[in-house]
Amino acid sequence: MIRLISILVGLGFTAAVLWAFGNGAYTAVTEGMGERTAEKAFHLHPHAPEGGYSFEGPFGKWDKQQLQRGYQVYKEVCAACHSLKFVAIRDLEQLGYSEAEVKAEAASFQVPGIDPNTGEATTRPGLPTDNFPSPYPNKIAAAAANNNAIPPDLSLMAKARHNGTHYIYSLLTGYADPAVYKNEAGETLAEAFPATMPGTGLHFNPYFANLNLAMAPPLNSDGQVTYAEGNPEPTVHQMAEDVSAFLTWTAEPTMVKRKQTGWPVLGFLLFASILAFLAYKNIWAGVKPKKAG
Repeated sequence: MIRLISILVGLGFTAAVLWAFGNGAYTAVTEGMGERTAEKAFHLHPHAPEGGYSFEGPFGKWDKQQLQRGYQVYKEVCAACHSLKFVAIRDLEQLGYSEAEVKAEAASFQVPGIDPNTGEATTRPGLPTDNFPSPYPNKIAAAAANNNAIPPDLSLMAKARHNGTHYIYSLLTGYADPAVYKNEAGETLAEAFPATMPGTGLHFNPYFANLNLAMAPPLNSDGQVTYAEGNPEPTVHQMAEDVSAFLTWTAEPTMVKRKQTGWPVLGFLLFASILAFLAYKNIWAGVKPKKAG
């Protein structure tokens, strides 16, 4: 009886695995073949700026000047709505800022605190050990100020989205007029899908998942941020490239160090493998295999 139950359980498990595999294969084959939607017809895949980024590839390195420019764009443009709650202000030293500069940056922020005399909630100048504060006291206030859409935290945005660095760059530079913008078929959104035109307070962007988002174009003109002398011209594309690099750093600040550590590790493993093979050959050099029979 127990054996029969075991066989039935095994068959049931096998059937479940086969069904899951078959369903997944069917979905993969038929995906994109169903009803034509605006998202499928107009959505674009993210792309990198011309020349790419210095940190890409197995030998990539951070461009600290670019990261500092990106931080400036974040502070002057993005920080009004988006937080960096998982990043400590003292981490800015990794971008090339001095200890005094980091302390001054920290003091420019107001962070939540407690009055030691009354115990009431208050604010105080930030310290390097504090994380970047949220621009809103709570989610209700954030939604009320942004057409009922809560601005997401940007600390890990470059890791939270597929091809995140390129996604951020493409999104920031991809806003378009849906009545003019044409897809590969030469259609405008207004012509092909008038029902999906952006509603009040929404903005069309072909790089966003459902094409319409509540965030207005944050980078809307060249020179919106003033870079220090010797830096590139602060065009919309340049500012988008710089802040995308900065948000890549906030999401994975040890990425370059990981790559730099990986090469010696791979070299050691290769050396150890060769050494082990030579030891094996030396130990068993005088041993002849027995013949069968």
